[in-house]
Amino acid sequence: MSLMSDLKILYHMALRPIRGKSHAERLESFYSGQAEAYDDFRKRLLQGREGLWQKIGSQPGATWVDMGGGTGANLEFFGPEILKLKKVYVVDLAGSLLKVAKSRAEKNQWSHVETVEADATKWQPSEGQVDVVTFSYSLTMIPDWFAAIDNALAMLKPGGMIGVVDFYVSRKHPDDELKKHRWSTRSFWPIWFANDNVFPSSEHLPYLRYRCQTQWLSENRAKVPYLPLVRTPYYQYIGLKKS
Repeated sequence: MSLMSDLKILYHMALRPIRGKSHAERLESFYSGQAEAYDDFRKRLLQGREGLWQKIGSQPGATWVDMGGGTGANLEFFGPEILKLKKVYVVDLAGSLLKVAKSRAEKNQWSHVETVEADATKWQPSEGQVDVVTFSYSLTMIPDWFAAIDNALAMLKPGGMIGVVDFYVSRKHPDDELKKHRWSTRSFWPIWFANDNVFPSSEHLPYLRYRCQTQWLSENRAKVPYLPLVRTPYYQYIGLKKS
């Protein structure tokens, strides 16, 4: 961790214009200048990823797809257990991030890890259905996030697992078992993140709970680097594909 690296990240997040006509071009515009320093800053900002991975657990012989997996940093959460998986796909539209993921896999000699530059709403693995699909702070960056969830469920085996961790805001009137955010929270965070084309939604959790058989849900708040009194809401979700 260094102040200069953090300043570079903050510049790209807060000041550098994001350009591009397509979603892929905008992602590459945002990430290309910060790919190498990406992981350290996000480790402090994007909370709950490791907890989600531990909750899912590495299933021997399983095929796991990490949608919007970026630099492949999530692979580190497996530890030695990653070698028990049959196949791991890291899918992303940002080629600059996938270069880091590919280098990480080669360095660790994970020959069963494959990086795929593709659209999370359309890509399907060639070998058929998979066991686990995860979205780690990627749904909020996918314009057609509902299509990404539908696509994930389409590639899952019956009873397969979907895991999501991301920023969000609650509905004005959420279901009784879900947390209710104040007006200020529901109004502030979408505006704050919109500059980076990140869109915390009140509809992620309702849609996941509608489409999946919920196994586990945790709603929390995370610290924001350099803003000690600020806490941004995020959730962790695990569901099963319904028969």
